[in-house]
Amino acid sequence: MNVLFVLTSHDQLGDTGHKTGFWLEEFAAPYYVFKDAGATLTLASPAGGQPPLDPRSDEPDAQTPATRRFNGDDAARQHLATTLPLGQVDASQFDAVFYPGGHGPLWDLARDADSIALIETFDRANKPLGLVCHAPAALVAAKKADGSPLVAGRKVTGFSNSEEDAVGLSAVVPFLIEDAFTRLGGDYVKGPDWQSFVVTDGRLVTGQNPASSEAVAQALLAQLG
Repeated sequence: MNVLFVLTSHDQLGDTGHKTGFWLEEFAAPYYVFKDAGATLTLASPAGGQPPLDPRSDEPDAQTPATRRFNGDDAARQHLATTLPLGQVDASQFDAVFYPGGHGPLWDLARDADSIALIETFDRANKPLGLVCHAPAALVAAKKADGSPLVAGRKVTGFSNSEEDAVGLSAVVPFLIEDAFTRLGGDYVKGPDWQSFVVTDGRLVTGQNPASSEAVAQALLAQLG
């Protein structure tokens, strides 16, 4: 069971002067779901190397059992520091792909040509795709084989407008996931703010927020049998 993780390489939160990147819980919890199930994990990002960590996700109030386990796991930390450049990844070598969130994907993975091609390849091959929180932004430019938006007619979720309002970044982000999916013809659905909420539509699994990260990974694992 070979699982690919695709992380952001983007570290600037718009013009705020603050840093962003990937959200630690959204990487760590799924990492151990797959690792503990015996999967072989490959990590990639647009730029390769160490992906930027959103510093807020490593603060004391953001810690979870998975983040604490990761922070004490030297092998996992080294694994993360050496992600492959996404352009070098051969999609045919993997059984599933998982995208952790954090605000970074709104800027790079939403328009990264290698990521878009990867998602479209997985979709055509009917292989499981899992994305959580802001990572579903990576779906917005992807197309179905007929050229229509990949999310059109599909049930999807991702970080909600009300959650973006709550963190005060609705005017900072390049687009709102809920609005983008609706505009593209996706059937956007959501649960209560900050509660785990996962949607599965065929091989596409999306999660709403950081609390959903482990559940998305479990749903993806179930698809792999």
